[in-house]
Amino acid sequence: MMLAHFLIVVLLLPGFLDASSESCTLSDLMSLNSLIKSMASIILEQAKTECVEVNAPGALASCPSDYTPYACACGMACGSWDIRDKQTCHCQCGGIDWTNAHCCKIVAK
Repeated sequence: MMLAHFLIVVLLLPGFLDASSESCTLSDLMSLNSLIKSMASIILEQAKTECVEVNAPGALASCPSDYTPYACACGMACGSWDIRDKQTCHCQCGGIDWTNAHCCKIVAK
């Protein structure tokens, strides 16, 4: 719910400032900065990360659909990898025997 309030403030603020005949002061910016920090803190207090590891033979390992890969590991001492389509770890060396995807998502506490 706080995320929704935060998004409303962020999306409506530029229109409010443009429609105003007054200039935005440093005090206004400091107040806005304080508000955003407070809202971000509340949102982070209500969230946690949930992570899983996916092991697969070969050069590809895909995260479950609601998770995002944040790191990959490759067999055969291969240190070259990339993340494809925001979902799949791809080891770039030839003849890879296994790939590991470290996958996380943000959930409410």
